[in-house]
Amino acid sequence: MSIFQIKSVDEIMAESHERGHKLPRVLGSFDVTMIGIGAIIGAGIFAMLGEAATKGGAGPSLIISIILTAIACGFAALCYAELAAMVPISGSAYTYAYATLGELAAWIIGWDLILEYAIGNVAVAISWSGYFNDFLKSVFGFGVPLWLRLDYHTFLKSGADIAAVPHLFGVPIVCNLLAATVVGLLTWLLVYGIKESTRFNSVMVGIKLLVLATFVVVGIYYFDPKNWVPFAPGGWKGIQVGAAYIFFAYIGFDAVSTVAEETRDPQKNMPIGIIGSLIICTFIYVLVTVALTGMMPFTELKDKIAEPLVAGLQYNHAASWLVGLVSLGAVVATTAVLLVFQMGQPRIFFSMSRDGLLPPYFAKVHPKHHTPHVTTIWTGIFVASFASFFSLDTMAELCNIGTLFAFVVVCVGVIILRVKDPDRPRPFRAPGGYVTPALGIFFCLFLMLGLGFMTWMRFLIWLAVGLVIYFFYGYENSRLRTGKLALTAEAAGPDAKI
Repeated sequence: MSIFQIKSVDEIMAESHERGHKLPRVLGSFDVTMIGIGAIIGAGIFAMLGEAATKGGAGPSLIISIILTAIACGFAALCYAELAAMVPISGSAYTYAYATLGELAAWIIGWDLILEYAIGNVAVAISWSGYFNDFLKSVFGFGVPLWLRLDYHTFLKSGADIAAVPHLFGVPIVCNLLAATVVGLLTWLLVYGIKESTRFNSVMVGIKLLVLATFVVVGIYYFDPKNWVPFAPGGWKGIQVGAAYIFFAYIGFDAVSTVAEETRDPQKNMPIGIIGSLIICTFIYVLVTVALTGMMPFTELKDKIAEPLVAGLQYNHAASWLVGLVSLGAVVATTAVLLVFQMGQPRIFFSMSRDGLLPPYFAKVHPKHHTPHVTTIWTGIFVASFASFFSLDTMAELCNIGTLFAFVVVCVGVIILRVKDPDRPRPFRAPGGYVTPALGIFFCLFLMLGLGFMTWMRFLIWLAVGLVIYFFYGYENSRLRTGKLALTAEAAGPDAKI
């Protein structure tokens, strides 16, 4: 068979019911919506709003930037919703590519998704350690030593005395133990159970929404119309620059699609979770931005872009407990993002292993907890290790291009399936005909072309490494190519329906 062989939607659905590789459907619409909100409202809203408002001079018109970005992401979200309802299987864009573009493209996108989830989560874990330390200092008056919350390279750049840290056999002990610890705890929770993990996520989402609601109320109290004059100091260019920064605060809604195989009535609940979380988060982003830009001149944020919400409170001499509350919100927000992304990556590996493109060892399901425990544990080890010893900028720069590439593949997949399989039932159909996926492709490619040369080079090198692995292992062991994919009714079991 060709490396471009396509796995039909029927084959994908049948394979998901094979005994020993089946995940239980226990999540409802509320659960998947909370997963989306948990992934989208992360550190970005606590740290990125200041940079987005000041770079390019968006100022209060950042509100328009947010709405424009939401519309752009909406095109991709609608395409995700259509495919997730039609093919409700773990694997997200990887599975959709297998059904539309063929095996090689599926491998490439599966390998690419590591950039969005695992490597992106390394950056989130590193950020979490910083927020947690800030929270300890603001509330309890003490922090964690630098050598336990920074990697070696960043520690040296900080100017700290390397001779003052503990040594083991003459080697200085410098690692981000905070980041590794939180990843380890969340990995344990994810192995324990998907329902327990989503309940914890819902609690985290509730706390951070409460924190943001408190900030909005305080911001409206201190609102001064003079801070909105001029409304768009940077003109249209400022709005565009603001939109470019804000875009990456939206990535994460696609994580909802990775739990499609564990969702009840996915034809209805997947679109609700994907689109609903995007709409809710856009509304929250707008409210927080209105409060922030109204309570202080945006020019005052230039030197405080790392903590814009804290800067707004301090500018108005708000109570110190409010500053501590915002610091807690940042910790909780990044914890939720870590959880959701750690939930997503193992399920992509799980699907690739179930297809034979990775060793069958990675397709094991825990006999008691019914979770993909092997891939969950290995993902946790990978993220914890890299978060301990690598810097934030090294990890973060690869995440953006991987995300946009996945969005493009999903939009292309919608077009191909509509052409090749127009009569297949679609529980949810993205409105606008071919215009919606086409616009999704256009916006994502436009943003990809704006990324730097080195980012593109690292991305291409990463894909090249993935291709080597595919041709040395996946090509020979693919269940589709070796004819091992076909399942009898007995193998699939009596409950081979969604």
